[in-house]
Amino acid sequence: MTETSPAKTGSGPHLVLLTVYAIFVLAAGARSLVQVFTRFDEAPIAYSLSVVAAATYVAGWFAIRRAAAGSAGFAKIMLWIELAGVIVVGVLSLVVPSWFPDASVWSKFGSGYGFVPALLPILGLLWLWRGRPEGDR
Repeated sequence: MTETSPAKTGSGPHLVLLTVYAIFVLAAGARSLVQVFTRFDEAPIAYSLSVVAAATYVAGWFAIRRAAAGSAGFAKIMLWIELAGVIVVGVLSLVVPSWFPDASVWSKFGSGYGFVPALLPILGLLWLWRGRPEGDR
């Protein structure tokens, strides 16, 4: 999608993405706050990464809204950052399990959330790509 060709604001994919991002803002945010304030010393790396994931979902929600209104630049960057975070944390959680005595939102590629954290940025990027005019793909 270009800056001048917005996706349909009321499109099914747009609403589904916003809904799932809102759920993950709440789920990851609540989880990370409880972890940080009650057991931070048990798994500081994992719990800090849960805070990062929650913040990323907040930014992702705003990015999808802006993209639906025609400003896709921030969404493209944010979704790639989110995907990179899921991949890096997912790999680290498998390679250095001692850093993850308890799971983070993105550990093992979001397996604790049914791998939705790994799929969400991919689906967002596909939505952005599909909303672009044929000549810009």
